[in-house]
Amino acid sequence: MKKIDKPWGYEILFAHTEHYVGKVLKICKGEMLSLQYHRIKDETIYLFEGEMLLDVEEDGEMKERRLLPGDSYRIRPGIKHRMKAIEECFVFEVSTPHLEDVVRLEDKYGRVKEKK
Repeated sequence: MKKIDKPWGYEILFAHTEHYVGKVLKICKGEMLSLQYHRIKDETIYLFEGEMLLDVEEDGEMKERRLLPGDSYRIRPGIKHRMKAIEECFVFEVSTPHLEDVVRLEDKYGRVKEKK
């Protein structure tokens, strides 16, 4: 098990195999992850506690989905998405093991890399 501090909270990596990854994300109230997509990574999130807005691309348009405890959402490769915590959130994430597969488009913490 590995805890990784993030500017929006932290994540706990509790499973990492050649086939899957399991994480717990703590997102502090009022914080958000970057607007991002993955080239290969396929993930599903489950909101265990809190309330969040999920900005997600559906049918080529960005939509805002309110998630409450017990809600889940699958995010396939190539889909733009961002989680925003209305209240402190605890999110379970399961995914393929492609941890470095993150393309950040916007980030309030300055983590967007310049395009080459």
